[in-house]
Parts: sequence; C-alpha cells; structure tokens
Amino acid sequence: MMRQYELVERVRRYNPNTDEALLDRAYVYAMRAHGSQLRASGDPYFSHPLEVAAILTDLKLDDSTIVAALLHDTIEDTSATRAEIERLFGKQIATLVEGLTKIKKLDLVSKQAKQAENLRKLLLAIADDVRVLLVKLADRLHNMRTLKWVPPEKRDRVAQETLDIYAPLAGRMGMQDMREELEDLSFRQLSPEAYESIATRVSELRQGNGPLVQEIERELAEELQRRGISADVKGREKRIYSIWGKMERKAIGFEQLSDLYGFRVIVSSVEDCYRALGVIHTKWAIVPGRFKDYISTPKPNDYRSLHTTVVGPRRQRVEMQIRTRDMEEIAEYGIAAHALYKDASGAPGEMLSHESSAYAWLRKTIENLSQGLSPEEFLEHTKLELFHDQVFCFTPKGRLIALPRKATPIDFAYAVHTDVGNTAVGCKINGSIAPLVSELKNGDEVEIITSKAQTPPGAWETIAVTGKARAAVRRATRAAVRAQYAGLGRKITERAFKRAGWPFSEEAVVKATPRLARTSAEDVFAAIGRGEIKTDDVIRAIHPDWVPPRPEERERPTNGEGWFELKRGHNLKFKIPEGARPERLDAIPIRGINGDLPVRFAPEGGAVPGDRIVGILTPGEGITIYPIQSASLQNFEDAPERWLDVRWDVDELSEGRFPARITVTARNAPGSLAQVASAIGDRGGNIEGLQMHARSADFHEMVIDIEVFDLRHLNNIMADLKGRDVVSQVERVNG
Repeated sequence: MMRQYELVERVRRYNPNTDEALLDRAYVYAMRAHGSQLRASGDPYFSHPLEVAAILTDLKLDDSTIVAALLHDTIEDTSATRAEIERLFGKQIATLVEGLTKIKKLDLVSKQAKQAENLRKLLLAIADDVRVLLVKLADRLHNMRTLKWVPPEKRDRVAQETLDIYAPLAGRMGMQDMREELEDLSFRQLSPEAYESIATRVSELRQGNGPLVQEIERELAEELQRRGISADVKGREKRIYSIWGKMERKAIGFEQLSDLYGFRVIVSSVEDCYRALGVIHTKWAIVPGRFKDYISTPKPNDYRSLHTTVVGPRRQRVEMQIRTRDMEEIAEYGIAAHALYKDASGAPGEMLSHESSAYAWLRKTIENLSQGLSPEEFLEHTKLELFHDQVFCFTPKGRLIALPRKATPIDFAYAVHTDVGNTAVGCKINGSIAPLVSELKNGDEVEIITSKAQTPPGAWETIAVTGKARAAVRRATRAAVRAQYAGLGRKITERAFKRAGWPFSEEAVVKATPRLARTSAEDVFAAIGRGEIKTDDVIRAIHPDWVPPRPEERERPTNGEGWFELKRGHNLKFKIPEGARPERLDAIPIRGINGDLPVRFAPEGGAVPGDRIVGILTPGEGITIYPIQSASLQNFEDAPERWLDVRWDVDELSEGRFPARITVTARNAPGSLAQVASAIGDRGGNIEGLQMHARSADFHEMVIDIEVFDLRHLNNIMADLKGRDVVSQVERVNG
C-alpha cells in the first residue's frame, strides 16, 4: 500500500506548489475513517481510495481532486458527515465528495425511478464540477482491475455496466487510454473465451513478426530526422476489445484484419504535422480512403490529429497518427488536460475562461435534459444524447432497444424476438413505411410488420449488423434449404412407392428411421432430396421382402434421336470427338509467378479470367490456381506461406479457353441432354467432359466440365441453360 510521503511525491512531480499539509490531512483522515474495514480481497479498505488517488495523479490533477479521491467513500461507508468534511477540508472538497456519495450504484437496464434518479444525480453533479466524473472513472477503473475479488454473481453486472456507461463516458471526455482499459477489462470478464482467443492470436502474430514495431519506429524516426523534423515515434498493438469490435463490425475473422499496429508521431508544431505526413506518404504507399484530418476539423471531445494508413515494411498495413505534443496531452488525458481548476502557479483556483469542448457539450446536454423530465424520461433521453456509439430505438409500446451504429430494422426485429425477425416482411419507422435495410437513428420508433408465410432471405446475413441477427438468419436459411430438400425427397419417395406398387405412408417411414440411421421422417426425406439415401433402401426398410427390378427390366423409352432415359446407377462419360477441342494455351497467363514451376488449375472446378484468384504452392508439384471463392482453400488456411498473390494477364481479344465446371439439374425427359448441349454449343462453349447421375426417376444431374473464354462467357452460358424448360437448376462448382 502506498505510503503518505509517496502520494505527496507523486503530486509534487507535476505540481511543485502542491499543498502538502492538505494531502497529509486527507490521507490520515481517510485511513482512520475506514479503520479496520476490509475489501473482498482481504486488503485494508483504505487501499482502494488510495489507488484511486494514484490513478488521478497519473492524470496530473489538482490537489482538491486528489483529496476528493481519498475521501470519496467516507460519507457512504463510514461515520463521516458532509459537515465534518466541509469543516476540515473546505466547501469545494465537501461538494465533490457529496456528489460522489449520491451515485453508489447505476443500472441503466432497469427503469426503476430510483436507478434513474441516481443517474440524474451523477450527471447533474458532473455538470456542476467535471472532477466528479474524473474521480468516478478512476474509482471504476480500480474496481475493474480488482474485479476477480467481487462475488461471481456480481461480476458480469459490474462489467456490463462499465462497458455500457463508464467506458463511453471516458471516450466522450477524450480519455481514450482509460476507455480502452475499461473496455478490455469488461470484455475479459464478459467474454473470457473470446478474449483469450484473440490475445493468443495477437501473441502468436507478435512472435511471428519479431521486432516489427521497433523496426518501423526506428526507420520512420530516422527518415523524419533526415528531413529536418524532430519527432518521437511510438508504436503499439491494438487493444483486444478494439480488435474484437472491428471483427464484429465487419464480420471478418482475425486472419482478415490488416491493421493491427498503430503508430503515433509526435512533433513540435502543426506545420510539422503536415510535413511529417508528406514524408510518410512519400516513403510508403497510402491505403486509399483511410486519411482523416482531425486538426482542421477536431472531434467534439477536442481530439486533434492526422490519421492515415499505409502499407509499411513486410506489406503490413499500419495506422499512423500525427500530432503535436499539446495534442498528444489532450488525446491522452482528455478533459483532464485542460487547466479548468488551476491557477497560473498550478495550485487550485477558479475555473478559467477556456473550457473543453467535450465538457461544454456534456454540460449543455445535461442542462437541457434536466428541464421538467420525470426520472424515467431523463434516463431514456440521456441514453439517446450521451452514448452515440449505440442507437437507441423504441417499440410502439415504448420498450427501449439498444443496437450498434448502422443497425437496421432487421437487427431491431431480431432484438425484439427471433420469431419476429424470422417473419418480418416490412417495417414502419416513426409511423411511415420504410425499407428493412434502412439505417436506424437515435429515438426512432420502429414497428415490424410480420407474416407467418415469410422466411428470412439469405441476403439478410450480409445486411444485419448484430451477431444475433446474422446467426438467426443463417439458422433459418439452413432450415429453409432443408425443408426444400425434404419436400423434394417426399415427392421422389411417393413416386418410388407408386412405381413399386406399395402404398406410401409417412407413419411407416417414421418406424423405419432407425434402420435408415435417421431420427425423423423429415430427415429421411431431406437425405433423399440431397441424394444421400436411395428410395430403394427406404422401400426395403419398410418392406424387407421387396426385390427391386433389375436394370434391364426398367423402362427405357427413346425419342427417336438415340437419346435414352438414364436410370439410377448409370454413369455416362460424354466424349468429345477428335478435332472438336481447340488447342490449349502453352502457358497459363498468370502474373505474380516467377521461375519455371509448373502451373495448373484447381481440380473440381478450375478458374476463368474474371475470377479473383490465388495461387497455392505445393513443394515438388508446382502451383495450383484457385478462384478465391473455392471452398478447397480452407484446406490451406494453416499454411499461409504457401499462398501466392497472382492475377490474370489475359488480352481481351485472346481466344484461349479456360476450364470451369457446372452442375445442371434437369428433368429426366427425352431430349433433355440435347437441349443442354445445344445451349452450351450455341453460346460458343466447349464441353470437355460430362457425367450424368440419376437423382431419381424424374430428375437427373449433369456434372459438366466446359471451356470458356472468361467469367462473362460462363455466366452467359449458365443464363441460357436456366432459360431452358427442361432445366430446373444450374450451379457453378468451385472445388
């Protein structure tokens, strides 16, 4: 535990004129007031206000704030009174301590008047003196640092409250470092597995990159010095919660993150900021669309800086923040950097004329909100005004729904209930019909229009912002696809029973599910629709004595043109006559490949110009070209060293053809194969291979390897096929 003289010395480092006697009196008074009280960890209770005071010394705050931190729990938890504190330490400090005493607990989820009134008292106290907020934030930070000693049933509530209230407040006041630590500590409690997973990946990346941060720091500092710019360059990895937030917002995996490193360039003047920016953009390639000038247009919390993202050494994206030393102090300490309560000597004094824009905005907002509102209304309106990182909307019955920024009515619907989201067909925003893809704003009243006949389109997954909505859409989409396969499988099964001369009965199928290794009739039908179970096996499971007819006994109607109906078990390889196949190119035209390594296209689908492609190196075998959407690339996720950055180098007038594979589901009718072949030939496609599999007596599936000029050519062929009456489905195969 910090000793009395150590606290005084911490303050003296930034304020040589500190009132040492005042600090000593407060230290002794608080220690005696708390006496033998213990924290949950077993430490003396006085260690907590002492640590809160230490946090505030890092922010270089005045004596009155340090004293208020030492005393902030005395009225609440000891026999001390406001009158006694005012007599010993003065009215200003007594007011600060009393303002902190009134806000013991907050629970923004509850709409009880008591909790709303606590929030009102906190914000009104902040409006009178911002130091109340600074002490409260430091108090919460120390509590979060020692959260493991809190009873388990309270930890999640404290962490969620911190994430919802205190971290955004710190950010609004420009205290970004404190906000990030509060977010990380909360995230570690609320999502320990996600926290540890990201922390492990960051650690592995750090080991893999070695001294990358130090290399960039040194290289950039030397370059600026050569240009006559004196600068301090500081690099760091992004925080865990920040990384997770970006993954959530963009719905991407850790491997797809490109800018995990950030650097601050601290210079002497605004002119040097722009000169340093020019040096950085000259040295490294800029990432388009990632430059922001917060010097000419500061943020509402007074933050000023130049932001840019460049492609640095080792092809790593890195973020650069360029600012002066004064800007750095504001960026680090926020409102605590403003001399609101210091006179020229650094001692406590009256508020100066200069006021932080962030605090002025907060104080004005609170004053406006406090006019004539009930506690509950005050609570709701404060959320709308104070925490812009979230969007707060209402149901027609007044229920408050909190959503991330850029959320849509789709997210709103799923936040209300999963069934509401799954059946949503439209919405009204503030009483007017609006698209489900509209971006919601604070205070919107949203009414979701539903229909029991609706199922969520798969495209909603790319529109939804919240993880809950995306997961629900995925589940509903899978269920809808399964229902389609089950419907198709039921029809196939009914026809199979009819041809076999047996009556169809779903009850009989249910009884046969154990023999078919399925749990329900719907599972059986879905498996038949997907081609995983043969109808003959289903019939035999119900009627073990049934013997299916031999292939030669089945009907083989012809259409007079030599085409015959394929039955189950047939596998036809379509041969191309000699001379019909055009010459292949001697070399695959791919840029980004050096040397004489053999190059080939991916099996099970190939690749064509117009596809985004990637090369996979196989030692001893060469390079295989895959389209970026190929599912086969998942097999190489753990071997990033084998991935090559390649692209097409094809002349638009080139007559070279490239391999692609498609599947065509067509009716099992005379002439269907002729129509498919005609559609491909009429469009100038070249059939290289064809396999036909009987899916049922009514449908068969063709797997066709074709050669085309490019992606547009392939799409034209597929569009023509889809327009043929005999064709029910056309899909491209990508590995």
